[in-house]
Amino acid sequence: MEFVKYSTENKICCITISRAEKRNALNSQVVTELKEAFKKAESDEQVKVIVLTGEGDVFCAGADLEYLQTLQKNTYEENLADSKNLMELYYQIYTLKKVVVAQVNGHAVAGGCGLVSVCDFAYSVREANFGYTEVRIGFIPAIVSVFLVKKIGEARSREMLLSGEIYSSKTAQHFGLINHVVEDEDLSTVVNEFCEKLIINNSASSMELTKKMLADIFAMDVKDALDYAAESNAKARNTEDCKKGIAAFLKKEKPLW
Repeated sequence: MEFVKYSTENKICCITISRAEKRNALNSQVVTELKEAFKKAESDEQVKVIVLTGEGDVFCAGADLEYLQTLQKNTYEENLADSKNLMELYYQIYTLKKVVVAQVNGHAVAGGCGLVSVCDFAYSVREANFGYTEVRIGFIPAIVSVFLVKKIGEARSREMLLSGEIYSSKTAQHFGLINHVVEDEDLSTVVNEFCEKLIINNSASSMELTKKMLADIFAMDVKDALDYAAESNAKARNTEDCKKGIAAFLKKEKPLW
């Protein structure tokens, strides 16, 4: 892959957008390579947790505007296909069987902020800024809006998407967009330690089933969601990980995941 780096160590896969000279901006090739990387990590039995980050001092500046300008010559059908490519990446990360942690090493704007919103956890350096600036260039934050509303609620989403404002990491944490703000020099260490905790303490199948449940119940009404949750609860009781975990607990032992 030309614009995405892929590495694994100790059950952690690191996927890095490697286009620093363009502030890790997204175009069709970058999106396609990210999809390939996440697919590979999901099927890799040696990977339990995935970290998404950017090369250099920017996480992701969103869509490559020069690339977007060339798309203006495309037909509607061609633009729809390109838009669906990005949609598929966001949905892939959001529904991935494995936990994805955003290691936000710098500014995350527009589509880059969208990447943060679909990850399960987000750790950011203090200096990073966040925002959806599409309305300021006559564009719209279409695909990201679906996931942002699910993550931080309608009121905050309206504020971010309609204002086009840029927000500090502290405000992004207050909004619920990111989980933790850390010092620049501590970011990789803190993220790695968090991933190690997930690997040691949590069942992979339980995290997978929980992610699926959270994605599925959002669109259901309360009764359907509760029925779905009860069915999921019943199925989980017969999984090997559940049997192993409960047996270990009753023996006052720590299960080895």
